[in-house]
Amino acid sequence: MIKPNSKVSKVKGSATISITMRANELKAEGKNVISLAAGQPDFDTPEHIKTACIEALKSGKTKYTPPDGTVQLRKAISDKFKKDNNLDYPANQIVVSCGAKHSLYNIFQLVLEDGDEVIIPQPYWVSYPEFVTLAGGESVFVQTAESNNFLITPEQLENAITPKTKVLVLNSPSNPTGMAYDVAALKSLGEVLKKHPHIAIVSDEIYEDLTYGGFKHTSFATAVPELFDRTFTVNGFSKTFSMTGWRLGYTGCPNKETAAAMKKIQAHSTTGVTSFVQDGGVAALVESKECVEDMLKAFDERRDYIVNALNEIPGVKCLNPQGAFYVFPNISAWGIPSMELATRLLEEVNIAVIPGVAFGADENIRISFAISLEDLKEAIARLKKWVAENVK
Repeated sequence: MIKPNSKVSKVKGSATISITMRANELKAEGKNVISLAAGQPDFDTPEHIKTACIEALKSGKTKYTPPDGTVQLRKAISDKFKKDNNLDYPANQIVVSCGAKHSLYNIFQLVLEDGDEVIIPQPYWVSYPEFVTLAGGESVFVQTAESNNFLITPEQLENAITPKTKVLVLNSPSNPTGMAYDVAALKSLGEVLKKHPHIAIVSDEIYEDLTYGGFKHTSFATAVPELFDRTFTVNGFSKTFSMTGWRLGYTGCPNKETAAAMKKIQAHSTTGVTSFVQDGGVAALVESKECVEDMLKAFDERRDYIVNALNEIPGVKCLNPQGAFYVFPNISAWGIPSMELATRLLEEVNIAVIPGVAFGADENIRISFAISLEDLKEAIARLKKWVAENVK
């Protein structure tokens, strides 16, 4: 019998996917399931982006492209970095991949040797530690405090660094917490990192455009330009433009040598990105962002509702997220492990949430507000009733 190698054997299954699959099974059985688990906007991809893709197909753009993406798309991304982030990533320092998740996977394959340590603030997106494991590295989790908006402090960072530390992962705005680092916080972390030149920074900025309440996203490499040559800036189209199924992401690499190396990795895995979707990416970047503004207005209204509604439920403490489309309420007062809670809510009242244990935070659950306000209100009504009957 053929068995997976030791690295694959250590990889955990995705709780996000398992909950979603069970929710789909219940829906197929005719149950009225409300999913608060979605990691994707509930809006369609804007029409002008779809049109660009359709026209690309019609014009015969169905062949291989360069492994790092078409020149047109990499140039558009370069222009985007300059305009939105004040970062100078020329086209030969940009690698387009099959989603930001693929970009992150490539980075860890590129930089990690067996036994290298990666500092990951906790709570964390579920795939970071699995990427590290598959690349032969070791995840070093740093437990952040809810009282500090789940942000790693300079002191915590300094204490976690060892001679084996190779990477710090920053995700701002964050999945699952929705919290984000402002310029001052990034600069403070940068002061620590300047003292440790062996550490690369992976800055996951996929939720960059989804911010609320006047908060403005700042790229790590913008806040700490002295560390530009050690920073991988990761972004994509999935969240901002509701293009999750298109699988289109990108990395701004520290220099052309790292970009060339990542291009080589990708050339031997996917070869490159689907040809015609790249024209959709160009359209997303160069045409109007009015579609994003409309989506943001809806998200902001839902955010206000869900935060207030959750904080009215006995035993719940919920921070107001600065970005993304998640809330991460603390339900520890209920005394129910998050996986058990998620399972019971799904089976008993047909509400799908993601257990916080999947993110390294068993006291919390992740709730997505990327669904209609009507469905959010119905989900809260079911949750309130369940709590009244089951939590003492």
